[in-house]
Amino acid sequence: MVMSKVKYEVLREQRLEENKKRLEELNLSQLSIALKNSSSPKPSPMKKSKPRTPRTEIVPVRRSERFSNKSAPHYKEVTFYDRVQIPRRVTNRTRDLSNRVYATDEDRECAMKKAEELESSLVSDYPSFVKSMLPSHVTGGFWLGLSSDFCKRNLPRNDGVVTLIDEQGEEWPVIYLARKSGLSGGWKKFSVDHDLVDGDALVFQLIRPTVLKVFIIRVKGSEESADVKKK
Repeated sequence: MVMSKVKYEVLREQRLEENKKRLEELNLSQLSIALKNSSSPKPSPMKKSKPRTPRTEIVPVRRSERFSNKSAPHYKEVTFYDRVQIPRRVTNRTRDLSNRVYATDEDRECAMKKAEELESSLVSDYPSFVKSMLPSHVTGGFWLGLSSDFCKRNLPRNDGVVTLIDEQGEEWPVIYLARKSGLSGGWKKFSVDHDLVDGDALVFQLIRPTVLKVFIIRVKGSEESADVKKK
């Protein structure tokens, strides 16, 4: 084993000597020094590009072959209305609908008759109309459609906010949707605060351009319950 290691070392030394001689014959060391000392070639100057001048041309509009024989479309202006919002009035009041009662036809007719009598006693200089309450007005979607003829004649043509004033002089802002001729946001608050039920008849009187005075005629059986809740 010792003799084999010695032979290996001898062969290794011989190969190192041979490699050194070959490097000297090739002059690689001098060549690397020459490359380090040589200066890098100067880059070729960049050609200056001419600035492009924009031009405007009238070109035919590209259209699909299916529409090439048809006339160009015509456009029209469409008006979009911004959504009207009102500040919400915070309230802790809730309504118990478990015991709600639907008005009979006789009771509804009786309330409407009283409302019409009240309307006839109002000042004729201010336009008015009578509206009988339905379940969708006071318990469901809380959407109140108004008289379309009354709206076209007296209320604004665009969506906005109108003010409802009750008989005590308190005010409720309500969103008025002109295209639908009805009251939306805010009407629920007014309905709940006044304990409106199915069959109640309301008299609306326009006292100012966007202000409606509201008179409430209670349907038979709802007068006592409304008085108890107020107490």
